[in-house]
Amino acid sequence: MKQPRAVVMGAGVGGLTAAAALHRSGWAVTVLERAATLEPVGAAISLAPNAQRALDVIELGDDIRALAAWRGDGELRSPGGRRLARMDGAAAIGRFGGPTVLLHRATLVDMLVSRLPGDLVRTGAAAELADPGAADRPAHVTVADEELEAELVVAADGIHSAARGVLFPGRPGPRYAGFTTWRIVTPAPERPFTPHETWGRGLLWGTQPLLDGRVYAYAAAFTPEGGRAPDDEQAELLRLFGDWHRPIPDLLAAVGPGDVLRHDIRHQTEPLPAYHRGRTALLGDAAHAMAPTLGQGGNQAIEDAVVLAHHVTAANTAANAAELPGALAAYTRDRLPRTMDIVRRSALSSRMPALSSVPAAALRNAVVAGVGRLVPGLLLRGFDGIADWRPPGPRRPVAR
Repeated sequence: MKQPRAVVMGAGVGGLTAAAALHRSGWAVTVLERAATLEPVGAAISLAPNAQRALDVIELGDDIRALAAWRGDGELRSPGGRRLARMDGAAAIGRFGGPTVLLHRATLVDMLVSRLPGDLVRTGAAAELADPGAADRPAHVTVADEELEAELVVAADGIHSAARGVLFPGRPGPRYAGFTTWRIVTPAPERPFTPHETWGRGLLWGTQPLLDGRVYAYAAAFTPEGGRAPDDEQAELLRLFGDWHRPIPDLLAAVGPGDVLRHDIRHQTEPLPAYHRGRTALLGDAAHAMAPTLGQGGNQAIEDAVVLAHHVTAANTAANAAELPGALAAYTRDRLPRTMDIVRRSALSSRMPALSSVPAAALRNAVVAGVGRLVPGLLLRGFDGIADWRPPGPRRPVAR
């Protein structure tokens, strides 16, 4: 039987997961990455139990679980350091089957690449979708002076996806979500700290430990799109957060201007008609960019990848090419409602820290603190239907 061919456009987390899942299922895979290296853009990524179970499909889940430095305990605070609510890691593990694992994106990319033969990923390869294909013809991707033909194209080319425009011309893409973010990775401060997220007036800060002893911190400001610091982004963070509770000032003192990443956040609040057309499937941010407030962007790309591989492999496309469009339609049916629900929930969750007036922020803090005392575990319920997801196919025992 002829080996089916797949071209993956983009070697981010979703694209590499798709490549690994397809390779394990017998596909001949080529990954085309525009960047000259696989050094990822970004600092850290949190993998919730749903993504870990998806990575079990490519036998990577247990390796990820072994990197858990933070088991979900934490606090929600005010800028002065007052605790508003407590997150119970043991309760999260009991509810969702495991802890959330925070790791550097470069570590995850290296682990995904280890699941692929060395010659499958081509860097410095700016690919374009020339023809999405159809039931009676393969898809075509051009790269440099070469044209690749494939039974399947996986467009994992990110939030500014050119493939999305080819599949659905004229449809609105991701729009500004109302806030910008900063991310840093720093050495651990001298004083121990409790992992936390802190809400100010239209400002947010989070501090979490990594297994290697470093600290990942993220910040957000609800501000007009396109803003940049007049000097540098470290100075901007000091202006916004320098007088907040420890360890925030210590972390900011430990980074230089070149260590700070800043990005405006965009999300795809208007759903696409489908996540496929012809023989081409959209995946991750190319299909459903979302705000990071629930930490699910990369997790949903990983889910996409294993669900896509499940459906197209079940279609046995090498023997019966006409089955592939039906398999991609099943992928859309599985993924579009779920991911758009999480896009909406992520957007909704950003409204609380967005409050900027003194009375509104004070009322918010009082409500959060009161609910935390009266209804322990309410924050965890926001992840019901998200972190408890399982991939299609045989189930493995729940990791604890």
